[in-house]
Amino acid sequence: MTQKKEARTSTFSIIAHDPHMQEWGVAVQSKFLAAAAVVPWARAGVGAVATQAMANMGYGPEGLDLLAQGKSAAEVIAHLTDHDEDTQHRQVAAIDARGEAAAFTGEGCLDWAGHVSGDGYSCQGNILAGPDVVKNMASDFEGSSGPLADRLVSAMRAGQAAGGDRRGQQSAGLLVVREGGSYGGYLDRYIDLRVDDHTEPIEELGRLLELFYLYFKRPDPGSLLPIEGDVAGEVLAHLSTLGFEVDPQAKFDENAQRALDRWVGQENFEERMPGPGVIDPEVLGYLNLQAKAKSSEQG
Repeated sequence: MTQKKEARTSTFSIIAHDPHMQEWGVAVQSKFLAAAAVVPWARAGVGAVATQAMANMGYGPEGLDLLAQGKSAAEVIAHLTDHDEDTQHRQVAAIDARGEAAAFTGEGCLDWAGHVSGDGYSCQGNILAGPDVVKNMASDFEGSSGPLADRLVSAMRAGQAAGGDRRGQQSAGLLVVREGGSYGGYLDRYIDLRVDDHTEPIEELGRLLELFYLYFKRPDPGSLLPIEGDVAGEVLAHLSTLGFEVDPQAKFDENAQRALDRWVGQENFEERMPGPGVIDPEVLGYLNLQAKAKSSEQG
């Protein structure tokens, strides 16, 4: 392995797998600028890697390639650390396609440093307030349910509550992959959120995740509302308030659909609007809020 100059990403992170949704994810926080540009690596159907401490970024792509060859997480960790002369300053974790996790903390990592690995996850960190950071993260993840992204952020909050990085906070990030998960379904990068410099990066990461869900979470088809009756009247009234050329008293016709499509494109709600004649209730709620704000501005 070619040796390069590495970043000292003293940090804490969690990697995990959701077998139901076939998602793999990594969340990280550090007193280090843009740690999420260094630590998390993941590939749908393959697994995830977190590289930190005196981080060797080559561990990310090489680890994923090894996982793609069918090697277990433990085999990948052994291969990476056996072929690195600075092993004792590294901290790395991996999770494979089956959800089996493994981690390594070199003896040269700065105190406190260590990891806790369990069924479908691994929590690790260095220069931490103490071992309770990773213990709290593991306990929180094991006791939680719901979307993987939510569970990862919750675990990070639990780690921070136990003291987190003892130098303080600066950046955080969340990477979740699944097949066809990206905007438009072209790639596996479902969620990729980064807080590069912030006084409370985990809380800011949580706020960004809520915005991600608002804009990009694909709705349950059963929740979609037909744009007819009262719903049609509400949509037309709101579009009219926002300055679109529609008649609030008319039927919801092709002209109204074009106006709605323009508003959807303007506000980036394409992923939540699968076709004409229906509207996501959360999008309708946002349209309502915008129309109310516009009315207030107009007095």
